[in-house]
Formats: sequence, structure tokens, C-alpha cells
Amino acid sequence: MKQFAHYPFPQLSRRQMLKLSGLAAAALSMPAWLSACGEGGDTTGAEVAPLEVDPARPWWLQNGFEPVFQEVEAHDLPVRGAIPPELSGLYVRNGSNPQNADSPHWFFGDGMVHGVRLENGKAVSYRNRYVRTPLYEHGYAFGEGGPPTGGNNQSNVSAIYHAGRLLTSGEIGFPYEIDPSDLSTIGVQGFAGKLNTSFTAHPKIDPATGYLHFFGYWFLPPFLTYHVADTEGRIIHSQQIGVGASTMMHSFAITESDVVFWECPVVFDLQAALAGELNPFRWTPSYGARVGVMPLGGMGSEIRWVEIDPCYVYHEVNAYRDGDEVVLHVCRLDHTFIDDDVNTPLVHHRWRVNTAGHDLSFRDEIFSTRRMDLPSHDRRFTGRAHRYGWLVDLRTHTETVDLGGIVRLDYRSGDIRVWQPGLARHANEAFFVPAGPSEGEGWLLSYVYDRSTRSSDLVILDAEHVEKGPLAEIPLPQRVPNGFHGVWVPQ
Repeated sequence: MKQFAHYPFPQLSRRQMLKLSGLAAAALSMPAWLSACGEGGDTTGAEVAPLEVDPARPWWLQNGFEPVFQEVEAHDLPVRGAIPPELSGLYVRNGSNPQNADSPHWFFGDGMVHGVRLENGKAVSYRNRYVRTPLYEHGYAFGEGGPPTGGNNQSNVSAIYHAGRLLTSGEIGFPYEIDPSDLSTIGVQGFAGKLNTSFTAHPKIDPATGYLHFFGYWFLPPFLTYHVADTEGRIIHSQQIGVGASTMMHSFAITESDVVFWECPVVFDLQAALAGELNPFRWTPSYGARVGVMPLGGMGSEIRWVEIDPCYVYHEVNAYRDGDEVVLHVCRLDHTFIDDDVNTPLVHHRWRVNTAGHDLSFRDEIFSTRRMDLPSHDRRFTGRAHRYGWLVDLRTHTETVDLGGIVRLDYRSGDIRVWQPGLARHANEAFFVPAGPSEGEGWLLSYVYDRSTRSSDLVILDAEHVEKGPLAEIPLPQRVPNGFHGVWVPQ
């Protein structure tokens, strides 16, 4: 197997670390999956003006991405259609919302959570709150505030519910605990001092044990560390994973018996960061790409790697073991962090890693060429063979991210079903909430922005029949900017 080069990293002074703090985050420039173009159309037949972008302003500060600044609380919300009475709980979604009306990129605004509480067929309340990080509390401009360690991050990517705690997480740094009753910030969750690296935006809960599996990557050694927290939220296992450099890992996967990492060739260039370059991450195909498999809850020394063609994967739908093979469904890019990212092919792939024998082998299959991302699945089947995945359709646009409708994929039959909300409306990630024991028997929740009215709804879909359109639409008292990842907190 190809040997991966190790990149030297010098010791840093405190002044260099302060300089690095802003540059490291800025390096996470727009990935191609966000700009990738997709099929999509207005199934209503209505005349809709094209989505226009003012070239004088960043796209992430206009249209459905424009930040909101008021923290609103409203009760007894109106409903179009009927909310399933069994759907009782709180839907929370995180996103980037710069408090100073400016940001060098969509990724770099302050974290803001938007939550709708549903009870007994009623939309009881809506709230939105900033995550009270030091960056928010001190009103720091982007890049200020010191190194992005511990709680010194914007916590603007994900929402997670585990061990009775609602957490928000950014790309790096520690997560924050949020009070589900009013979305106020409780404080940094450092796992009783046991977390000494970063916390990923995409942890995984094993449905068999309830354990939380997660990792953190960092710019200095150790570059990658794997952790396990028990059902009480206590870290019970930590392992350093040997990699050759600081590479950007946005997500990973688990099966019922494995942890799966993919290391793609986006390499952090420390010298470029210290020289003041805005984007010190480099697409470096010569570094190579690989997939690693280790036992779930196992030792870092047990990981085995197989080389794959250079590519980048931000998000996977799910993974599972099929005999000797580990199977993953991923949203695969040919490359990222280069000038023509907007034209990067985005294709839905099925990866198969054969673990029989001493050396792993790898097989790459195309499942669908439709351009989709922001995937969801029935989390009761995390790490298990799954039939369904739900993703956001991406429409064609060369100047901005144009989110479209919701797609349901059937991995057994290959069937694809789509809800297109109309060209003036733009769906965000759809989160699955179960209704019955069978996989896919449940509902999807998604914030949908209507640019014709500059308003947002919480939309509820039948997860098995998305093409039939919403069961209910809840008009919200405030527009919800396009954001990232959410979670359901059951009643």
C-alpha cells in the first residue's frame, strides 16, 4: 500500500497561535457540494422569477441565507393541514447567522438555533436564539478571540441530543449545551474535563447501546482522536488514530462492529496560515486518499487502511456491515478547495470495503448521478443495513447555492421519489422522526424558505411518500435562514 507522507509541524508561539485562530476557520472555504447544481423544477406550474443574486454582495448574505437578528418567541402558531398528533417534541436546527451582518463566508457566522415545539397536533411555540459563545458575547469580528480551542468556537453546524442533553457543535472545538425549554445556552460541554481535542459536527449514536461515538481533528498532533461516551454522557474510551498530517475530516461512520474514517487529501498548510493566507487548506492529491476500518470501541492501533482515488466526501447517508464487507452510501466529490469547485461533479456513490484477509480491498459504485446532499436516515438503523435515505435536491445556479426539494432514495429497488416545493421555495435538511417500528415509517421535518414572500414554514412530510407533499405547513413568525443540521428532542 502506498505510504502517506508525513508533514512536519513546528512548535508554535502564543502569538502564532493567535494569528492561526482566525485563519484556520477561514480555511474552511465553500465546499463544492454546496455549489453543485442539480435537476429540479416547479411542479406547481406557476410563473416564478429566476433566483437573482446581487454580485456586489456575498451570496451568503442575501436571499435565503440572509441573517436575522431578532430573537423571537411566539406561541400557538397557525397550521395549514394537520400535524400528526403523535408528533410531540421539539425540532431544533442549527446554522450560521453573523450578528454583525457580515461574514467572510456562510460557514463563519455565529451559531443560531431555531426550534418549533409540537404537542398533540398543535404547533405550540417557535423560538430562535444565538448560541452564547465567547465570540458572540464579546462581539468579536471574524478571526478575533484567540485559538479555536475549547469553547472558543461559533458552534454553528449541528444539533445533537444524547444522554438527556441538547448540544450544538461547530466544525472544531467543544460543543455547547442548550436548554430545550427555551433554547438558552447552558454552557460549554467539556465532558467533565475528559475531552481534550475537538468534537465533530457529526457524532453517531449506536442504537444498540446508546453510546455516542465521535472524533476530533486538529491542526497539530494528535491530528485525529476517536472517543466513546456512555449513556450518561461520560467519555469512557479515547484513542489517537495515526494519520500523516492535519487533514479536514467533516464526518465518519459506524456499523454495529466497526468505525469507518475516510481521509481525503485536503491538507492543512501551517506555514501558509502563519504567512497570513486566508485559505491554508490545500487540495493535495499527492497526499493520497484512503478509507480506514477499526473495531467499534477498539484501539487506534487496530485500524486498517485501503487506498482509494483522490476525492472528497463531506456527508454520508449511513454505513453497515454485509458479511466481510463494510458498505457506505456517500455524497462524493471529485475534488474540493480548488478554483473550479462550482463545477465539481457531485455523485451519490456506494462504497464497499472488504475486510477479509490481511489487506482491505475497495470497490466504488455509482448509485445515482442526481445532485443531492445534506442526507438523513432513520437513526434507529444507524450502522445497520438501511433501505431509505433522504437528501436535499440541488438546483442549477452558478452564483449561489440553490436548495430545492426533498428526495427519497430506496437502496433496495433504486426507486427515487421527489417533493418539489416550487421554484420560489427552498427546502433545508429533512430530519427523520419515527412513527412506527418499520424503517422509514415516520415523518420528515424541514424548514422551507419562500423567496416570493420572504417567509419560512416548518414543513412536515410523510417520509415514505414525500412526493405527495406536506401533511402540514407551519408559517413561522420569522424567516429562518438556510442552515445546516438539526435534531428531534422527543417529548
